[in-house]
Amino acid sequence: MPAQRIQEYLDSHAVRYVNVTHSLAYTAQEIASTAHVPGRDLAKTVMVFIDSNLAMAVLPANRHVSLGRLQALTGARTARLATESEFRTAFPDCETGAMPPFGNLYGLSVYVDTSVRHEEIIFNAGTHRELIRMAYADFARLVKPIVGEFAADARQVAAL
Repeated sequence: MPAQRIQEYLDSHAVRYVNVTHSLAYTAQEIASTAHVPGRDLAKTVMVFIDSNLAMAVLPANRHVSLGRLQALTGARTARLATESEFRTAFPDCETGAMPPFGNLYGLSVYVDTSVRHEEIIFNAGTHRELIRMAYADFARLVKPIVGEFAADARQVAAL
């Protein structure tokens, strides 16, 4: 069952969504494979610190966060990846690393890479066995993310 908070939130806003159950998987690429979703279509949530503020960076599973690009997008002095121990308690209703990209439910800013903006968005539903598929327009309306370019291929990240 998806995290109760996200399910209740979507239901209370009359959002149409589909739960997708898959085999136990932890990394975004494993999840995409077990759920038979191309990596470019699965949105992963990466926890980052923008200056000293915890935030969500949402990008395709087959891409990496360019901290330099994220820093430029936000105008921050610093941007860095958060460790699990730094964000684990922020999502008490989710399995660690499986949080949905609904920062508004947790008091966090959400940054979405422009490559995520398809008709649909597919993301972790709070567990390592479930995804939610819904219209991107509904996601954007509810979350009001800041959209910009910060995703890069592995080769690009190493060069930045």
